Amino acid sequence: MNVGDAAYKTVHDYPGGSVALAPRMAMSDAVLRNKVNPNCSSHHLTLAEADSMMTLTNDLQILRSLAANHGCAIVPLEPVQTDSLLNLSLEENAANGRLMETIHSAVADGVITQNELRHICAAGNQVQSVLIALIARLTASAKAPALRPVA
Repeated sequence: MNVGDAAYKTVHDYPGGSVALAPRMAMSDAVLRNKVNPNCSSHHLTLAEADSMMTLTNDLQILRSLAANHGCAIVPLEPVQTDSLLNLSLEENAANGRLMETIHSAVADGVITQNELRHICAAGNQVQSVLIALIARLTASAKAPALRPVA
């Protein structure tokens, strides 16, 4: 789906559509409808408005579309319970073990069902979330290189 279609769908899938969403975005219903209308060249959705729309609707179609257009995917980050490097490392390994166990179980009969695939994706997302938290924690604890005085 292209980004324009994703924006249109985000507005129109929202309960109450543009009539309900527009006031929450501090604009009129007509302006919001025009901003997401692919046939309207006079009104354009800004990045800030798209961000606000995703926050208000809790709908990430626009973000997914942008990511897909650039060969990327988005992964929701699950809350991590610890800030300790050791615990984050152990949690990452445990999450990876759960992922491998889920895959092992799914392929045992030679067929991966849609339900099994959902479980694999959820376990994989958990591994990525913990790994991202671990890298963020390591980055935060890294010392900046010392600056050399200019001669």
